[in-house]
Amino acid sequence: MNRLKFLIICLLVFISYKSGSQSITTLRDKIENIIQTKNVIAGVSIFGNDGKDTLSFLGDTHFPMQSVFKFHIGIVMLSNIDKGKFSLDQKVYLNESDLLPGLWSPIREKYPDGVLLTIAEILEYTISQSDNAGCDALLRLLGGPQKVEDFFIKAGFKDISIKINEEVMQNNWDLQFQNWTTPKEANRVLMAYFNYSKGLLSQNSYDFMWKIMKETSTGKNRLKGKLPLGTMVAHKTGWSGTHKTTGITAAVNDIGIVFLPDGRYFFISVFITDSKENDQVNEQIIADIAKEAWDYFNNLKK
Repeated sequence: MNRLKFLIICLLVFISYKSGSQSITTLRDKIENIIQTKNVIAGVSIFGNDGKDTLSFLGDTHFPMQSVFKFHIGIVMLSNIDKGKFSLDQKVYLNESDLLPGLWSPIREKYPDGVLLTIAEILEYTISQSDNAGCDALLRLLGGPQKVEDFFIKAGFKDISIKINEEVMQNNWDLQFQNWTTPKEANRVLMAYFNYSKGLLSQNSYDFMWKIMKETSTGKNRLKGKLPLGTMVAHKTGWSGTHKTTGITAAVNDIGIVFLPDGRYFFISVFITDSKENDQVNEQIIADIAKEAWDYFNNLKK
């Protein structure tokens, strides 16, 4: 190889490297611009499936989870099912007093006088439709919120606090902050779940969770809001509502796994807190961030 060819090859490698480096910088700049133009505090964590392209904003900051913790509850329940402590077809009776009047509950809307449901059905309501009554029913079976936190601490996760159930959280604004995680930790839990060989869940439990996460019907304008029609997203949302006096929204969240047309994927967790924007703007922030990430990863060569 003569000197000229060698120099050309070196130049092309350098340009290629710089281009890739600038791309992730450009993605960071675009996301930063989305956040800075809004009156919110936003935390973001994005992991590429090769583990090389990652970025975060306030990635180690505590954010209120709200209903995102239902994903964690689902993991713990399915792990207990794997151990033989429960079964998906086990039936649980939710009486009228369990149906949490005033809180979001599709179960209550359909069965106002109480109902006998399988654990599988309760999980579907809890994850896919973010049902609060179903959530608290699962927590009662598991022994309370602390049992869920303990599971993840034992599994090696540190930045998770789960202290209260939905009934307590939704009836006292200040207490919601006791259930928190960080964007990075949320992504780590997603990755640990997705790589089921790590031991969080069996294949069957993984498949069941995957199905109900893909069927999530809440937050359609968040991670999925601006992605191409038909994009596969397995995710879990959370929302605090708006404080009646201050007008502040404490949590608009969405964490999930987003797939590209060629089968590659990335993990993304977006948490918004202390927002003085309306719900539409809060959700658009998440949608815009997800679309920028999708464009970035989709344009990367395999």
